[in-house]
Amino acid sequence: MNDKTLLRQDARVIGLVGMAHGTSHFYHVILAALIPWLKPEFGLSYSELGLLMTVFFVVSGVGQAMAGFVVDRLGARTVLFSGIALLGVSAVMLSSAHSYPQLMLGALLAGCGNSVFHPADYTLLNQRVSRARLAHGFSVHGISGNIGWALSPLFLTSVAARSDWRTALLSASLLPLLVLALLVWNRHALRPEPAAIPLAGAKAGPANADASAFGFLKLKVVWLCFAFFLISAVALAGIQTFAATSLVSLYGMSLGTATSAYTCFMLASAAGMAYGGFLGAGSRNHDRIIMIAFGTAALLALIMAAAVVPAWMAVVLMGAIGLVTGISGPSRDLMIRGAAPANATGRVFGVVYSGLDSGLALGPLLFGALMDAHHPAGVFVFIGIFQALVILTAVGVGSNSRVVATPKTA
Repeated sequence: MNDKTLLRQDARVIGLVGMAHGTSHFYHVILAALIPWLKPEFGLSYSELGLLMTVFFVVSGVGQAMAGFVVDRLGARTVLFSGIALLGVSAVMLSSAHSYPQLMLGALLAGCGNSVFHPADYTLLNQRVSRARLAHGFSVHGISGNIGWALSPLFLTSVAARSDWRTALLSASLLPLLVLALLVWNRHALRPEPAAIPLAGAKAGPANADASAFGFLKLKVVWLCFAFFLISAVALAGIQTFAATSLVSLYGMSLGTATSAYTCFMLASAAGMAYGGFLGAGSRNHDRIIMIAFGTAALLALIMAAAVVPAWMAVVLMGAIGLVTGISGPSRDLMIRGAAPANATGRVFGVVYSGLDSGLALGPLLFGALMDAHHPAGVFVFIGIFQALVILTAVGVGSNSRVVATPKTA
């Protein structure tokens, strides 16, 4: 296979998987975006609305760990198609809800659909993308997720403001339908058997790990990766849910300015992921990139908590936090790929990424309690603490992976 053909094949797979991942993240916030409409419609408290999102992420987290086994058994393509279909069905169900239990059922179904994406996506990228472009594939994968997060509230609130929330959800159901049609059209590019190209996972992970289906769970490095995602997701949840509210209290800025600070975080994070793809591709020390990135982010978060800078600088600092954490994204995924035992990519990514959903479910409870206790600075203090704790897990993963990769002398 010549270089041009290989480039086209890589770009096609990366684009298709990225599009699917963006759809997943679009659905992360379909309920949060419509809170102003759902609250009066059903007479719900904020706690009841928050529980809907907690159910989504709890179901997604548990399902994600199980989905990894299904991916390794049935193939990533089949599982990915089913997940996208479930997202579309969940939006239709939510749009027709007339009671809180029906909303809960819709959130549960959406969580089931969302659970398949990380094990399926990363298995496809590892199988179908050449080693030289894998870091760029992880970069695009992360950027597409950020785009989904950014577009979802804009789309849903715009449609709901012009019509109603039911129409907004029905309109949202068209996205997975269109994406599924494109994936089915290009299904040959996502075929389950590895292509005859230099495979990204050819030397990945401890190949001598216990060969049983659950043998990888005995590996310390897998649980260090899980802890990495759990801790980093708690920090991310703080930024996503209460950073804007905290900025209003700490700096006296308007809600619009505080919201723009979050937008700045998201855009800078996407830019960081793009650069991180090149940085990760040229490095073997992915844990060190992560350490520098999260160490910088933790320091910036603590500066914001101290409120020693003017309001406009706080917006800039939010962007800087997004930039450095975004840079770490591709290195994070490459580090975890290196920790995966041979032929267990789906299972490892499923279990490891369930930590992400767990953190996103737990984080709002912690940071919400801080805001209820009137400690807005505490939001950024704990964001910084959790970002610093991420460094410890990255050191552990990197050390374990290097020990496995080092050949033993006779």
